[in-house]
Amino acid sequence: MTLEILTSDALAPIRHGFFTRRGGASSGIFKGLNCGAGSSDQAEAVRINRARVAGAMSVEPDHLISLHQVHSADVVHVTAPFSEKPKADAMVTATPGIALGILTADCAPVLFADAEAGVIGAAHAGWKGAIGGVIDATITAMEGLGARRDAIAATIGPCISQRNYEVGQDFVERFVDDTPDYARFFAGGRSADHAQFDLPGFVLSRLRNAGIEAPEWTGHCTYAEPDRFYSYRRTTHLKEADYGRLIASISL
Repeated sequence: MTLEILTSDALAPIRHGFFTRRGGASSGIFKGLNCGAGSSDQAEAVRINRARVAGAMSVEPDHLISLHQVHSADVVHVTAPFSEKPKADAMVTATPGIALGILTADCAPVLFADAEAGVIGAAHAGWKGAIGGVIDATITAMEGLGARRDAIAATIGPCISQRNYEVGQDFVERFVDDTPDYARFFAGGRSADHAQFDLPGFVLSRLRNAGIEAPEWTGHCTYAEPDRFYSYRRTTHLKEADYGRLIASISL
């Protein structure tokens, strides 16, 4: 099976892709293109999968760069492959031949590009990172490399949608206690003490507030399409032992 790569017109002509799980070498519960070395999948299968992604991005396998993601707002400036993955959740570069790779399994992968300046970025935006400032930090780091905020395009890839993201009241309170306006990102849940959180809507709002003119979301829900996407929440509900990681990548 060939790779399935979702793209965004907003990021063109920069090479990028939100890769689905199709076209990979992994099997069992990881079946498909699992790119997460932190999973319990066979290391050789993950290596093959990442090499396929690198090939699609026209870079050498060791130039497909990933991080040790920790739900932070920390950003790394990448100029060459790492000897050891830093703990961070976003990357920026102005160096050709490097593909930034963000891993997700319900959280929002966000790809950024100022095509004119030749500066790109990639961020892992779960709710913690998004509320903690990873979007703003990525844009600021891109500006440090010569990007213009009003020229940066940004697209959110497949992530869990509001329909499938049920949360408790303590989660809601984390958002609305300090910023009451954030109540608009929650809808009534399946029971009185639960709510449905709009992660892509929240990240889009953070992008707009940071000065990105027309951010986009591909519209794909990771939870809802098991044949195309890995989902941590779906795996938890099915009581599976582990889950694969999707990759979103961008390169100059």
